[in-house]
Amino acid sequence: MAHTRYASDRGLTTRMFGTMFGLGLLYVALMAVLIWLGFSTVFVLVIAAGGLWAQWYFSDTMAMSAMRAHVVTPEQAPQLHALVDRLCVMADMPKPRVAVADSDVPNAFATGRSEKRAVVCVTTGLLRRLDAAELEGVLSHELSHIAHRDVTVMTVASFAGVLAGLLTRMWLWTGMGRNRDQNAALMFVVVMVVSVAVYVLSFLLTRALSRYRELSADRTGALLTGNPSALASALQKVSGDIAGIPDRDLRQMESVSAFAFAPALTHKASLATLFMTHPPLEKRLEQLAQISTQLGQR
Repeated sequence: MAHTRYASDRGLTTRMFGTMFGLGLLYVALMAVLIWLGFSTVFVLVIAAGGLWAQWYFSDTMAMSAMRAHVVTPEQAPQLHALVDRLCVMADMPKPRVAVADSDVPNAFATGRSEKRAVVCVTTGLLRRLDAAELEGVLSHELSHIAHRDVTVMTVASFAGVLAGLLTRMWLWTGMGRNRDQNAALMFVVVMVVSVAVYVLSFLLTRALSRYRELSADRTGALLTGNPSALASALQKVSGDIAGIPDRDLRQMESVSAFAFAPALTHKASLATLFMTHPPLEKRLEQLAQISTQLGQR
């Protein structure tokens, strides 16, 4: 975690290390199987390192492009910059770039491979719906992700599953799986089974970490501002309004939904709620209510 005044979270740290350790074992197992099956060690390492580097290095560019977001100056968005400035001073952390996405979906996200590349982005739909205190709560939540380096952690954590899918598709593209030789067919089946197993297990582990990550950002963000009720109000507004947004508008947000303040999924993707990236709204509100009680708020 970067040096900031955001409250430390031992539970988050423990889960990060636990998840990374489990994914590391899966990752090593996948590499071992691929090498045993005859893949060049250099090839495997180059693909693994190259894919991880690209996903991490271009994280902010890809997210901004998907949302068609643009960086705004203090002159273009004075209130938004003022809130970010205040929170960064309170948290004793470098100020990230500030961006706005022209979308009616009320949401926000933070991304970037490092403090220098970090960006916090809000949609025009969010700016229209929230008051200053609610917007401050959302921004504090997103800045917590930056302070805890969540983007880097989740990028690395998800890489084993991404790599499994990539290598499986490469196998299919090269036509090796079409070879009628019995040994080649067996190798194809083994690669498919291992890739699917690695993807499923890594998917479940990263989803569990992602849900806790959101609860941690809610908690540390609320403690920084000292106003958990404003964050709870923002959550209720955003979640309620997203439910009424047409699917065609939600699709733009789906690519960054895992990093968003609230999940934005089309109704057709309702099955994905079985493996949510965010905890249920009720659980988030319950945690914020407990923090309000601890702080002596009603």
